[in-house]
Amino acid sequence: MCTMLEKTAAALERAQARAMLNCIAELDPTAPDQARLIDRQLAQGQQLPFPCPILVKDNIDVAGLHTSAGSLALADNIAACDAPVIRSLRRRGAVILGKTNMTEFANYTTAGMPGGYSSRGGQVIHAADPALSPSGSSSGSAVAVAAGIVPAAVGTDTSFSIVACAQANGVCGLKPPAGTLPWQGVVPIARTLDSVGSLARDFSTALALYNAMRDAPLPKVQSCAASSLRIAVNTANNDMVSPGQKAFLHETLNRLRSRGATVREILQEPTPLQQIIMQWEFMPHLEDYLRSSAASRRTLREIVACYLENPGTMMKYGITLLQQALDKTPCGLRGEPYLQAMEQRERAIRVTRHELQDVDAVIMTGPTNIMHFCGLASVALAGQKTDGHGVPRGLILYGADELRLYRTAMTLEQLLP
Repeated sequence: MCTMLEKTAAALERAQARAMLNCIAELDPTAPDQARLIDRQLAQGQQLPFPCPILVKDNIDVAGLHTSAGSLALADNIAACDAPVIRSLRRRGAVILGKTNMTEFANYTTAGMPGGYSSRGGQVIHAADPALSPSGSSSGSAVAVAAGIVPAAVGTDTSFSIVACAQANGVCGLKPPAGTLPWQGVVPIARTLDSVGSLARDFSTALALYNAMRDAPLPKVQSCAASSLRIAVNTANNDMVSPGQKAFLHETLNRLRSRGATVREILQEPTPLQQIIMQWEFMPHLEDYLRSSAASRRTLREIVACYLENPGTMMKYGITLLQQALDKTPCGLRGEPYLQAMEQRERAIRVTRHELQDVDAVIMTGPTNIMHFCGLASVALAGQKTDGHGVPRGLILYGADELRLYRTAMTLEQLLP
């Protein structure tokens, strides 16, 4: 059986061998020392539920490493201490191998920025096909898992940054309910919607990584008989689904029905109100993070000025979202558009939870952001069949009850074609 030091050394070798994917922002030189400590703890009989080398997205504080969120404007921000989720991971046996590249400011820099691009890190490359987008914003974490560098990695998700990224790279992703994991030490977009989460090759590992970030673990989650499942299929924007994905969904649903699962349709459409919350929360929440950071720039105005002063290196795709958050959010969190959006969000949460009270999980077909807007847990599963690019086809699920959702995901993973 491999020691943690051997596992860590092997992961570092894989990171070097796959450097062309540009998924890693920096490696932690203390990783071997971390591994030796864990080996000593295990030898002494300590119970460590997650002894594993992992990588962490570059918008989460890891002591001694940069937290730049992919931006050159924060290139001097070296974390003095670990974010709470990282402290929890270390207590559970994780070795922090280093940080992953990401879409700049978690894809809240400009409209149309390519997934996986940042001014500090450059472009992350898809592991299966360089012509494909690695998606975003947890691009580096997803690619590192897909390429086999690490068994699991930490990401963040405000609106599809884990689950869509996982689906695009053929791995599993888990975004817990908003507010479940502590937000301290994480560069935010909007704390109402943000969540730290996990990416892994299989759902059990993604769930174990999430558990290791929690203050207290969830009750044990086990798969169940497919006949007991109650599945809803969200038909919103179904016309936007590719023929290949439609065929995969059809085959998956037939498998569920043949095993006795209850399957019905539901309509939960996307909402533009999520963008209002993101725009109005971005500046005050970012500046709250910056005040306790080592970054020399402490305000969004200073960050925008940095971009404008360095167009050659930082303005390849523009800064439309940063500029709008700076210029179009007077009154901060007291702005009337923001307060109205938050009021309507509360109403949407009540309606959505009522609609899903007898549903174990919803399968998303066409794109909808309702689960992110309402702060529900969501999961991306990878199947065994691959598309024309060699990426395993997958599903995105969400639900109002996270334990029922995870049980469904564990069961579905075994049934996916």
